[in-house]
Amino acid sequence: MASAIFPKYKEALLTGSTNTSLTAGTVKAALIDTGTYTYSASHEFYSSVSGVVGTPQTIGSKTVTNGLFDGDDVTYPNTTGASVEAIIIYIDTGTAGTSRLVAYIDSGTGLPLTPNGGNIISTWNGSGIFQL
Repeated sequence: MASAIFPKYKEALLTGSTNTSLTAGTVKAALIDTGTYTYSASHEFYSSVSGVVGTPQTIGSKTVTNGLFDGDDVTYPNTTGASVEAIIIYIDTGTAGTSRLVAYIDSGTGLPLTPNGGNIISTWNGSGIFQL
C-alpha cells in the first residue's frame, strides 16, 4: 500500500461534513503495525483502526497553505510493542467512532521501525506532511 489520503476524508471535505478542519481540531498521529491493520479506502473513523503501537500523539503548530498540511514533528515517548510500518493521521474528537481518519503514511519518516522502549520521533518531510 502506498501512502494515501483516506477517500472518506476527501468526501467529507467535498460535502462540507463536520470534523474536517486540520487547523481547528486536535490532529493526532498513530504508529501502526500493518501486520494487524490493513488500509481500506472504506475506513472513515478511528474505530476502524487496529494495530496501534504506543500512544497516538498530537501534531502541534499545524498549518495549511496552498493545500499543504504541515505541523511539528511528533515524539512518541518510551514506545514498546510490535514493529511499525505506517502512521495514521486523524482528527481526534475524544471518541473513536467520530474521530475522522485523514491520511495513511507508510513511507518516509523513518519507517519501518521496531520500538525498543525509547522515544520514536516522526520527522515529517521538509516540504510538509501531505498535500491535497
